[in-house]
Order: sequence, then structure tokens, then C-alpha cells
Amino acid sequence: AKMVDAMSLLRDVGLYLEIHEIPKSHLVIEFILFLSLVWLTFSKRYRQRSPREAPLTTKEEDELVDEWVPEPLAKPVDTNLSTFNTELVADSAIGTEMVVKGQRLVNFGTYNFLDYVGDKRVEKAAIDSVRKYGVGSCGPRGFYGTIDCHLELEAKLAAFLQVEEAILYSYGFATIASAIPAYSKRGDVIFCDEAVSFPIQKGTLASRSRVVTFRHNDMNDLEDKLKAQARLDEEEPDRARATRRFMVVEGIYVNTGQVAPLPKLIELKYKYKVRLFVEETYSFGVLGKTGRGVVEHFNADPVDVDMIAVSMGTALGSIGGFCAGRSYVIDHQRLSGQGYCFSASLPPLLANAAICSLEHLSAQEGVERRQALHDNVKQVKSLLQEVPMFDVAGDDLSPVIHLYLTNNYCSKQQLDTVLKQEEELQRIVGKMQAAGFALTRAAYLRDEELFQHRPSIRLALSSGHTKAQVSQLIDQLKSVAA
Repeated sequence: AKMVDAMSLLRDVGLYLEIHEIPKSHLVIEFILFLSLVWLTFSKRYRQRSPREAPLTTKEEDELVDEWVPEPLAKPVDTNLSTFNTELVADSAIGTEMVVKGQRLVNFGTYNFLDYVGDKRVEKAAIDSVRKYGVGSCGPRGFYGTIDCHLELEAKLAAFLQVEEAILYSYGFATIASAIPAYSKRGDVIFCDEAVSFPIQKGTLASRSRVVTFRHNDMNDLEDKLKAQARLDEEEPDRARATRRFMVVEGIYVNTGQVAPLPKLIELKYKYKVRLFVEETYSFGVLGKTGRGVVEHFNADPVDVDMIAVSMGTALGSIGGFCAGRSYVIDHQRLSGQGYCFSASLPPLLANAAICSLEHLSAQEGVERRQALHDNVKQVKSLLQEVPMFDVAGDDLSPVIHLYLTNNYCSKQQLDTVLKQEEELQRIVGKMQAAGFALTRAAYLRDEELFQHRPSIRLALSSGHTKAQVSQLIDQLKSVAA
């Protein structure tokens, strides 16, 4: 019996020592887990309605419905936007001249840079296309929406830009807005100029990537941001290996009229291993000896730019857009570009109209029209120096020119808010329209823009404007300012 008691005592002591060797934190965690298990075992999985609860009466239900206020699906729309202005509805083709409610206006408001809107040869190409193919395609490119003229236009665009391949989109806005999220995803980084156009902003938003903005055309600020990203990559090498980095800029910025410093951008691209996308809607057909855009303007190699995106609603005088670059880059969009995969393909009449414009643009005629456009830009910028109420912004080769009210004028007229300045600019636009000139005030969705732009009148020049029309425009602006 004594032997049994001794052995029992030794077991108790051993158990005591084992328990006390266990860390107290483990015991606490195990105790909490035990209590959680007990609670889950005895708690109810769902709340049962008590038979004593009376159902709501019809009157009570109606009162609850009347009290409920749904959240709006979208923000209230500002009906003062130009979209709702029925005074701007045209009754004719919108070329260098147009008719609005019976009044003929000289048009300085739309991006008909090379005057192919209303060109009889382009119109004939579109009419012949309607007779052959009909009006629409009614199907995406991957589902019987591809027509031979689509392939022809893609091949001609790629050859003109001296790249391997091009891809067509049905809508200019959707081109860059679809292309960016086709490559950049959540976890990636996009370095974006703060003055980029709205389609680029929507593309970066759709990508769900981290967007890093840099000051407009400020390469020092961009490099500082790239250096910061490089330091972050060194601290987190595992994440860095899975992170793709992109730079997105415009050839000519529609919001400022300035040209992107492409040589410095290419230098930073290789230095920090970043992919470079250039949106050339406002520089295609305008810059470069043959109109190939900002890449040709700076004598850069097209291979140095990973992707070029262009809307055909400017220099080509059509509708739609395209991306161009190396085949392995562009082919990716045929399965990942949402605007390409899920939209009906470009109507063949617009594709053939673009082919016609491109053929003339790439010939000697394009050189002559480009020179006429640059002459008009030079004349306008020279004469605008005689209008003291405006600060003039835009590159010397840019057909997009912004007119800002000077600080002195705003001070005299007590225009101390953005709204007051926009109202004054709209008043000037209205007076110019009454005098026979169609101008536009640059309009922005200010709640959604990355950068708050200074209110301005945005002039859009064309090679089709005559010197007399340009002189009359400036004379009328002087009279308005007087």
C-alpha cells in the first residue's frame, strides 16, 4: 500500500511540474478556446421569431415605406453644363464652319485639326462603304464583328507609325480607358501627370492600381516619385517582384496645350524600369515631319514607347480609336481590352473614312495641311498678345490653345472664385457666338478631376481656317475685351 501511495504521489508531482512548465499564455488561450466552444454549442444559430410578435399592419408597412429615403444612384447633375445647352445644336456638318439655328459660325471649338471633317473624298469613302457593308456591325470583333476594312485600317496605322501592330476600338474615350486596366491591375503603380485628360483618369481608376501623380511636365518631381518607389521596392523585395510600374502621359495635353518632354520620359523609363504609355490623340497628325506624333517630333524610336493610344476623332476626322505598339503588347488587348471585347466593332463606314484620311495625311497633302495648321497657330498666338485680358497657354506647335483671364482683369471685375470666372468666360463665349464665332469654355467634372484646372476658353485651330478668319477672331476678342 505504501508503494502504491508513493507512486501516486510521484505521478501528482510530475503532473504538477508539467502543468507549471506550460507557459501561462498557452493556458489562457486554451481556456478562451474552451469557453468559445461552449458558447457556440449552446448559442442559437439564428433568431427565431417569437409567436407572440404580431406581424406589421398594412398601415405600419406603408408608414415605413413613406419614411424610407433611398440614396441617390449618382450625384446631382449640373444642368448649367454645356451638354444641356440647346443653343449649341448644329444644323450642318461641323467643319471649319457650321450652322447653329440658322446662323453660320466660324468654328474654333472642335478638334478638326487637318480639316478632314466635310472633305468630299472622305465622305465618298464613307458613302461607298455604306452601300457595300451597311451602317453598323452589330457584333464585337471576336464574334463576327470583324470586317476586312478593320484589318486594313489596323495594318495601315501600324505601317504609318512604324510599329508591329495596331488594334481598333469603336469609341475614342474607351480606347485609353480600356487599355490601361488591360495591363495595370491591383497592386501595380501608375505614375501619371496631374494634367492628363479625363479618359486617362477613368482608365487609372478602373485599373484599381495605386496612382502617383506628379506635377505637370515636371520631370524632377516625377523622378523624386520614382526614387521613392525604388526605395520602397528595396525595403519590400518580394512585393516589388510582383509589382508592375507604368508612366502615362499625353503627347499634347488637351488641358494645357503643352507637349510632353518625351526624351526625358524615355530616359526615366529605362533608368527606373517603368513601362511608358503615351496618349497621342492631340499630337497624332499634328507633330512630326510626317505627322506620326510626339515620338517622331523628338526623333525617338517607337520601340522606346510601350504603347501609343489615339482617338480618331481629331486629325483623322472619324470616330473610334486605336492602340499601337509591339505585337505581344497589343495582342494582349484582344482578350483583355474591355472596350474591344464587349463593344460592337467600329462601323465600317467610319473605318473606311479613317483609311481615306490616313492615306491623304501620310502623303504630301498631309505635310501641307500640317504646315497650314502650324501657320495658323503662330498667327493666333502672335495676335493674342494684343488682347490684354487673356493669359495665353499652349506650345508653339499645339493647335489647342487656352485663354485664361489675367489676374489683373479678375481683380478689376471682382472675379474671385472659379464659378465667377467660368460665368465671365461663358459670357464672352456667348458674345462671340452672337458675332459669328463658335468657341467653347473648357468644362470639367470638378468633383472627379485629379487636378483642378484654371477656368479657360479652349481654342481648337484647323488647317482649314483662313488667315482672314483668324484675324477676324482676334479682332472680335478685342472688341469683347474693350
